Amino acid sequence: MDSKQTQSNDPEARFSEAVGIMARLRAPGGCPWDREQDFNSIRKYTLEETYEVLDAIERQDWPHLKDELGDLLLQVLFYAQMASEASHFTITDVIDGLNRKLIRRHPHVFGDAASAAAGNVAPSLKIEGIDSAQVLRNWDEIKAAEKQVGKTQPVSRLDSVPRSLPAVLEAVKLGSRAAKCGFDWPEIEGLFTKLAEETSELKEAMSSENAGKQHEIENEVGDLLFTVVNLARRLNVDPEMALRGTNAKFRSRFQSMERESDEPLERLSLEKLDELWTSAKKSDRR
Repeated sequence: MDSKQTQSNDPEARFSEAVGIMARLRAPGGCPWDREQDFNSIRKYTLEETYEVLDAIERQDWPHLKDELGDLLLQVLFYAQMASEASHFTITDVIDGLNRKLIRRHPHVFGDAASAAAGNVAPSLKIEGIDSAQVLRNWDEIKAAEKQVGKTQPVSRLDSVPRSLPAVLEAVKLGSRAAKCGFDWPEIEGLFTKLAEETSELKEAMSSENAGKQHEIENEVGDLLFTVVNLARRLNVDPEMALRGTNAKFRSRFQSMERESDEPLERLSLEKLDELWTSAKKSDRR
């Protein structure tokens, strides 16, 4: 087999090449822009690339997904290279940590001994003939045990939910963690009652004349959103994905309004705008 073809089919070689390219870009004589970046300056690109991966998956655009996964991998290489330069850790440390975590948290695949050797200290896990629900319970127990190592006081059930998560995802995980110890609405109807309660409190805040009115309104809007997120959780709906779907639907319908209108939307009456929206909804449903 041709040596170039062998190399092209070797992910280890390709990954090593990517690591070398990133090091070259950051080295003296490399790219001025890349050399100027730090952890804070490229954070926004990491978020953008993550959402572009989601967009490609939703559209099932596989060539685009391939490119976007490469862009997301670039973020990992960038952070690891900067960390290596500051003597924090290397890309090898990142991969080694990932490998150990995967083995540690999958004792049902790699066995108790391998899992323990990789750092698993969770006792008496069920690993034989288990389903995906038990896999997730084991994962959470192993993760909680990891957090407890070296600590004398029990950690909060919520400590495993990073505050750095997007707010909607954080709300989902907080509600899910609390529900595991029984702190949840017994019946889903309770959530609809809570929605009505939070809506009423928001209206009350809006009618208030106190100096902190805007802050109070913000608090009540947050409470309302948190309740909606937990309603979605109880309905087994991912609120982030649901909202992204609604955003796409709104985008499509609004663009249809723009196409169907003979003049700019700004010049139309509210009645005409409603008429165009209703027509767009009907077309969308068809």
